[in-house]
Amino acid sequence: MNKQNLVLSGDTESWDREVLASSVPVFVDFWAEWCGPCRWVAPIVEQLAAEFDGKVKFVKINVDDNPELAARYTVMAIPTLIIFKDGRLHTQFVGAASKEHYSKLLNNVIQGGG
Repeated sequence: MNKQNLVLSGDTESWDREVLASSVPVFVDFWAEWCGPCRWVAPIVEQLAAEFDGKVKFVKINVDDNPELAARYTVMAIPTLIIFKDGRLHTQFVGAASKEHYSKLLNNVIQGGG
């Protein structure tokens, strides 16, 4: 599987199936093409998707194409990154951060931390 298949492009139609019903934690990247920090985060998300393959699902939501999902989770600034576990919002982080920061959050979720 190549890297691009590891990060899904989500939309309202696939949200319940891909995110809320997922058997593994889901890292959701709310982004837009015009957002500079979003472009900086994108390769980090792809690297994380390769490293956490099989343990975490990665989904990108374009806020311009899916404003209803952005509104549902009160996404007021992008990038907003949300980790879902067992169909519930577990962790929400606004703004770009390092790969190490995201890895730490993901490892915490996988290990059952709060």
